[in-house]
Amino acid sequence: MIQIRPFVGTRTRRVASPGSMLELLERAAGAGGGESTRAASPSAFGLVPEQLAERGCPGSVNNAFQRLQRPWTWTHVEPPLHQAAARWLVEHTDLRLPEVERDVGASDGTTRVVYRSGGDAFEAVHMPRDVRAPRVTMCLSSQVGCGMGCRFCATASMGLVRNLSAGEIVGQVLATMDRIGPKTSNQLSLVFMGMGEPLHNVTEVVHAISTLCHPLGLGLSPRRITVSTSGVVKGIDELARAPRRPRLALSLNATTNPTRTAIMPVNRKWDLAELRAALGRWPFEARERITVEYVMLAGINDADDDVDRLVAWLDGLPHMLNLIPFNPHHAAPGMRASSPERVSEFAAALHAAGCRVTVRVNRGRDVAAACGQLVVGAGSGR
Repeated sequence: MIQIRPFVGTRTRRVASPGSMLELLERAAGAGGGESTRAASPSAFGLVPEQLAERGCPGSVNNAFQRLQRPWTWTHVEPPLHQAAARWLVEHTDLRLPEVERDVGASDGTTRVVYRSGGDAFEAVHMPRDVRAPRVTMCLSSQVGCGMGCRFCATASMGLVRNLSAGEIVGQVLATMDRIGPKTSNQLSLVFMGMGEPLHNVTEVVHAISTLCHPLGLGLSPRRITVSTSGVVKGIDELARAPRRPRLALSLNATTNPTRTAIMPVNRKWDLAELRAALGRWPFEARERITVEYVMLAGINDADDDVDRLVAWLDGLPHMLNLIPFNPHHAAPGMRASSPERVSEFAAALHAAGCRVTVRVNRGRDVAAACGQLVVGAGSGR
């Protein structure tokens, strides 16, 4: 048995012991199998057992996959692997997890985690919840930056840098579990509500979900994974056909096409009618609801008429409407949050009209980890 060390950005660097996986990695780098070779190789953390077998991994591919995907079995950030599989993985895959560059804790227990992979920085958020049983919700990124241009979202100021691979998406989860928790996956829920539009990277997102739900890995139920979209209709239809279909959330944020187009350019391609039709095609399971997210913007989408139009648009759709207080940031200086009183009035009117409605409690706002605040790079201040 060999301990294999994925690079996670620990604060101190271990000395390689003779015959250890760290020594094998260093020797491979010294022999020319360094950064460029590993960057061209698929991430070991994005390969399911069938793919490991197809690529020629020796020994039990089920055992190798299980040890890579279950961080509670790791020792000092090292999944234990049998020697032949370990050597093969060093030579044929990229064993680096996204590096945790830094993490910043908020007063409410939320942690904003900044990762670096392939030279690019992106963020995720770790949110412990003390409900009926202690749980953690992890907010994941699917892209570096975002190309959707939503005016209320700080990530839009970065533009789209690139898509994350399935291995990088899975790696966020594994690296964060190992560093912060939870200890096991039965306490974990995932939401794709970090950086990026998941349905512009739907192939990698669907593969990452299949990997995260694999029974030999974390074994998550797809019901504990939610993918949020700005309204990419083509991607909604594709996600509906996923072998392990997650829950769906829609970032709506307006009740007329002119307003939605002004704050969400995606509406130029798929307007409110096309978007509602796509939700009507969603293959609902029993008691399943689509989460409809609505960022409350003073003077833009919080009028009484918006209540009436929202009720009509949601009619017949199994839903949970989530009102989100706007979180100010540097990229939206002209936008203001609806007052708490207006949010309460808006919610009460929707509830009286028969809508299922909640008001989101902001988490991590004091460390810029709340909804719409994730951004790294020039102008972000971090």
